[in-house]
Amino acid sequence: MNGELILIDEILTPDSSRYWPKDQYQVGMSPPSFDKQFVRDYLTQLGWNKKPPAPSLPDQIVQKTSEKYQEALRRLAFDL
Repeated sequence: MNGELILIDEILTPDSSRYWPKDQYQVGMSPPSFDKQFVRDYLTQLGWNKKPPAPSLPDQIVQKTSEKYQEALRRLAFDL
């Protein structure tokens, strides 16, 4: 430690905070987000009890999640 900066899990992922597209934000509405809520919603629809083992994710859920992370990176890193 001694003044040393240590980066830990999720510091650079949209999971650690909520990010929304500014142009889609409306007071009182839940805007689309770039976090893993998409996966949580899918698992909830399956009725998963949140105990191991977790259900396998279909390719389209994995792909959509990847696209959300890539879009967050693009907006945060390149659209400044």
